Amino acid sequence: MRILLVEDNKALSEGLVAILRGSGYAVDVVHDGASADAVTSTEAFDLVILDLNLPEMDGLDVLRSMRARQNKAAVLILTARGTQEEKIRGLDLGADDYMIKPFDISEFEARVRVLLRRQAGLRSSLVSYGSVSFDLNSRTFSAGGVTLDIPARELGLLEILFMRAGKVVAKEAIIQSLTAFDDDLSANAIEQYVSRLRKRLAPHGLTVRTARGIGYYLDKMAAA
Repeated sequence: MRILLVEDNKALSEGLVAILRGSGYAVDVVHDGASADAVTSTEAFDLVILDLNLPEMDGLDVLRSMRARQNKAAVLILTARGTQEEKIRGLDLGADDYMIKPFDISEFEARVRVLLRRQAGLRSSLVSYGSVSFDLNSRTFSAGGVTLDIPARELGLLEILFMRAGKVVAKEAIIQSLTAFDDDLSANAIEQYVSRLRKRLAPHGLTVRTARGIGYYLDKMAAA
């Protein structure tokens, strides 16, 4: 899952980025409204966390511009502007949630999880495919009640494929979902992660198949 944080308070943004990346999300950050408007017009995000009091372009104008372009990323407004009128205006312009500063970190993390779950079209935090289950809250995979030990990048790749099980996911979409602006991930690296995942999933009856020239998809292995 890829998140864009739009926050001009450098100290706060650094703290939130650390929390979100610690939860395994790919996170980008910009500090002004004009940059937010530009990057959301060229990059795909699952969630945008948006301050309103921004230099160069107000957060509500960023939101209005996003929705005018039919940008369907979930938007969580995180702001000190807490009047009822501001909240209603933000939600009417297309925000999915609205939090007022100062805020509780645990509640913030929970709201992020809920929005990402909705973005994936899920009602429950537990998703199963074959004998493997994925807990969106803890971001852990398990089989037969036993947690699978999967390194971070492979886990991120499996999450993307798992949430779209049976459907082909393009290599470019995988790279974009797994990386932030300052990351570098090649198609060859993705192939290596896929190879490792196949070995990890085989004992549980799942595999990652290649759609030649397009990407990959998660599938159930034929019964022996």
